[in-house]
Amino acid sequence: MNPQSTSTSRICPTCGSKIGENATRCQVCGRNLVPTDSKSANRPIQGSRLPEIHLSLPVAIGVIILLLALGGVVIYSVLSGTGRVTQPTVTPTASLTPTITSTPLPSETPTPLPSFTPLPPVEYTVKSGDNCSIIAAVFKVSINSVITLNNLPADCGSLYIGQKLLVPQPTPTASPLPSATLSEADSTEQACEKVSYTVGENDTLSGIANAYRVSMDSIKTFNGLTSDTVYQGQTLNIPLCERLPTAGPTPTPTAPPPYGSPNLLLPADGTSFTIQNETVTLQWASIGELRQNETYKVTVIDVTDGAGRKLVDYSTDTKYIVPVTFRPAGNTPHVIRWSITVARQTGTTKDGNPIWENAGASSYERVFTWWGGVPETTPIPVQQ
Repeated sequence: MNPQSTSTSRICPTCGSKIGENATRCQVCGRNLVPTDSKSANRPIQGSRLPEIHLSLPVAIGVIILLLALGGVVIYSVLSGTGRVTQPTVTPTASLTPTITSTPLPSETPTPLPSFTPLPPVEYTVKSGDNCSIIAAVFKVSINSVITLNNLPADCGSLYIGQKLLVPQPTPTASPLPSATLSEADSTEQACEKVSYTVGENDTLSGIANAYRVSMDSIKTFNGLTSDTVYQGQTLNIPLCERLPTAGPTPTPTAPPPYGSPNLLLPADGTSFTIQNETVTLQWASIGELRQNETYKVTVIDVTDGAGRKLVDYSTDTKYIVPVTFRPAGNTPHVIRWSITVARQTGTTKDGNPIWENAGASSYERVFTWWGGVPETTPIPVQQ
């Protein structure tokens, strides 16, 4: 290579190609060149460089975060304008509800019902023709109870005349509790037929009373009025049972409702009476206040003698003493049945005796035994 040619060449500042010293145009990139002298051609040509910025690491990190934040804001603004950004739905957090623990209430101790004390057995002397079935039927007890109480054989075939037996008395039946009864005033009010009436525009209390043939005082009493003034739209109860009598036949008064069955008190069911008991008193609970034409009807029947011995009497009191004349004769115990019914007088006979009709339900029946005399002892034949 010629050293002279090398020293007289120069480099294109654009593409770096070697060109002649006096060349005015680069053959490679086409740049126009300014001819220079030999000194300037020998100096190296430096290209243009970007300015250098020196930052510390914390500052650089802060600048990067700032640029990211700005970019995020710009992107969010652009997307919000297009409607593609939706607000997140806030989901409420469920709060726990405390569970209420129920505390059991203290249980009530049931009140024990009163128990009945068994009645003492009755001593009975065996007579001719007696057997266990007859004795049990007379005293209304089971045959087995007679056999068990006296340690008799199962067939009860060892009875003899004059033998002393213990016969159990029937267990008394508990009387039902007395039911609540209405007073005479409440009973009359419930039995009274009433009709509802709405006061019109030109109505007066006197006009309403005349239309229904009921006194003004009755309407005021049944409706709690303190004056004779009524107003339009007011509702009144007209007591039809308080209608005033009209000319002609006397209207039949409305009969009160029937009474309930009386509750029997004494004597207890199955009680035994002997000749030592002077009187037998029957007692029952009141069903309420009786009217002047009402009373209690007492029915007493001697079951042992059949329907021939029957006593029907009347009492305004809640007790009745059975006449001594009704005491059975002989030494055999008689079964007596009794009951109570409310009766109402509906008229009189030609002889002036009252005519009674039942005015309510009959009570349940109770029985008691009644001895007519001291049992006689049958002599036992002396064996030779």
